[in-house]
Amino acid sequence: MTYAYDVYEDRCPTRLVLERLADKWALLILDRLEGDPIRFNHLRRDIKGISQKVLSQTLKKLERDGLISRSVFATVPVTVEYALTPLGRTLADTVRTLAHWAEHNMDAVLAAQAAYDTAAAA
Repeated sequence: MTYAYDVYEDRCPTRLVLERLADKWALLILDRLEGDPIRFNHLRRDIKGISQKVLSQTLKKLERDGLISRSVFATVPVTVEYALTPLGRTLADTVRTLAHWAEHNMDAVLAAQAAYDTAAAA
């Protein structure tokens, strides 16, 4: 099968998408949005360490890429919810697998790092 885009070409626009998806905050946001729509502050509380500014910037980028949607409700104060789009849902399994791979394999990664550092120091 031939694709119109080639990720190995330096000027291919797919590189921008890969850059976005390789961002830890984007992965955590996409994984967290897998279920029901979530409000901004709920995301900020759930994703420890993310600043309000970075969360806002990342959400805008993911929305621009068509991976999430933003819904505004006329309440006092205004309520804003985020959800995966159908395009974003096509990534759900991949994102979940990648995000949680780190949890399941962290001990092995730490052991490999320690072994490497010990060998490098010798």
